[in-house]
Amino acid sequence: MLIHVVQRGDVLWKIADYYGTDVDSIIEVNFIPDSNNLLIGQSLLIPVEENNTYTVKAGDTAWKIAQSFGISVQDLLWENKILYPDNLYVGQTLYIPEREKPEIEVNAFTYFLGESAVPVINEVGDALTYITPFAYLVQEDGTLGPIDDEAAIGEAIANGVVPMMSVVNFTVNVAGENLANMVLNNPDTVNILQDNIIETMREKGYRGLNIDFEYVLPQDREAYNSFLESIADRLHDEGFFLSTSLAPKLSADQPGILYEAHDYPAHGRIADFVILMTYEWGWRGSQPRAISPINEIERVLDYAVTEIPRDKILMGFQIYARDWTLPFVPGHKAETISVEEAMRIAYDHNSQIQYDSLAQSPFFRYVDDEGNTHEVWFEDARSAQAKFDSVKKYDLRGISYWGTGYPFRQNWALLKENFDIEKL
Repeated sequence: MLIHVVQRGDVLWKIADYYGTDVDSIIEVNFIPDSNNLLIGQSLLIPVEENNTYTVKAGDTAWKIAQSFGISVQDLLWENKILYPDNLYVGQTLYIPEREKPEIEVNAFTYFLGESAVPVINEVGDALTYITPFAYLVQEDGTLGPIDDEAAIGEAIANGVVPMMSVVNFTVNVAGENLANMVLNNPDTVNILQDNIIETMREKGYRGLNIDFEYVLPQDREAYNSFLESIADRLHDEGFFLSTSLAPKLSADQPGILYEAHDYPAHGRIADFVILMTYEWGWRGSQPRAISPINEIERVLDYAVTEIPRDKILMGFQIYARDWTLPFVPGHKAETISVEEAMRIAYDHNSQIQYDSLAQSPFFRYVDDEGNTHEVWFEDARSAQAKFDSVKKYDLRGISYWGTGYPFRQNWALLKENFDIEKL
């Protein structure tokens, strides 16, 4: 597949003719609310047969061509023995190097539970290694707050997806540091909690566990590590695996309650793999910005790979969008929506899509019916490809999505174009 960025005057039939494909194929792989009205700056996936040559056209640049084919500028220039990227001319035939298609593991969290989980998992099950229903909440006495996960587990197994249990210490409204403190420092409670986790996994059919303890007090760092070591031993004895979720750190001594108790070397040693929560720079209460800016993600990866084996790292990727009202007022929360809902809003207001080249993320502005200005940051084919390129660049184990239920058909098509998805 190629990526085309809509320019002024573009219409679908002209784009299809240009790439030698058909309009219906473009519509099928993209979310296009109005096929008669494309948005300037909108990215489209173009399904075309693999071809190892490309003829340079007016307006082409080495960067634009490389981005369209999902390859690096360096590889394009090397393949064609071109010293400088400006040395292109109209009509020139370029050889396009084949993209490597590594095999990776893919996890997705889902908070769609009960029967509502079934269509969500069925839609993307062929692109997943694991599905993680979110989440069992630890109680003060070591018991677990129940969740309605049977349908999700059944649908996962039906789609050849491994169900992974999720255990957390927090809620939407409670950070969970006091709960973690009480549980982790009481050996009897720890034992009860581990018993309950393993019993639940046996009963429900889970094959692995993800522990997502956040806002753990810095003084509880070693207690948390000890808990992970003991439950890892018990899980492995049962034939289960252990993963953990980690805050996106830039250094070992990064201050802050979100970071200090997350010991990268210990998690890398103890867990079978880790999930880096490389998202939420643009969180609901922040100023408008990219939610998963690639420049910030790679700063985290630069540190992570020095402490954790690369083949144990799943890079986090959020597939939702955020809509902020302007001017930004501290305390006001952005609305979380799907990528495709964001595009519907952009179409409704004929917004021009802009692209932050540093963050590798699209955004747009619009004015609602009450006269309020909004800024929306979302994902598209370009931003997804940038993240896939980072997974390859750092030679990671794979990707973990937060979360299913936010429609983003471009992502799933492009994911399978870039990788073979491992099924266990």
